[in-house]
Order: sequence, then C-alpha cells, then structure tokens
Amino acid sequence: MNQHEFKNEDYLDPKYWILGIFYFNKNDKRIFPPKRIKQMGWTVNFANPTSVFALIAVLAIIYIIANYIKSL
Repeated sequence: MNQHEFKNEDYLDPKYWILGIFYFNKNDKRIFPPKRIKQMGWTVNFANPTSVFALIAVLAIIYIIANYIKSL
C-alpha cells in the first residue's frame, strides 16, 4: 500500500493501534491523525518521524516554560 492507496478511514483498523492507544501506520503521512473517537481530538502517528519530532518539540517547550515560571 502506498500513500495514494491510503484511505482516511484506515486509521480505524485495530492493526494500526498498539495497545489500543498508540497509533502506528507507516502508510499514513499525517502528523496528527484523529483518534478513534474523533471528538476526543488527535493523536501522534508514531510511525512518522515528523510526528515524533513534533511531540518531542511540544514537550520540550512545555518543560522550558515550566522551568522558567518556576524560577520567577
């Protein structure tokens, strides 16, 4: 399956969810695909390196801001 064959609803397939909560699909190029229940928001596609980098960047920013506030 290549990117052109990926269907938006393929992310609902249980084979792409590790332990039911971690989304891992190499064919899905989206950085933040929706969760299984769309009303719950988005998740990270752990098979996409850009997604993992974005998650680490967000966590680093939160850590830096928290330490800055704590030092005030």
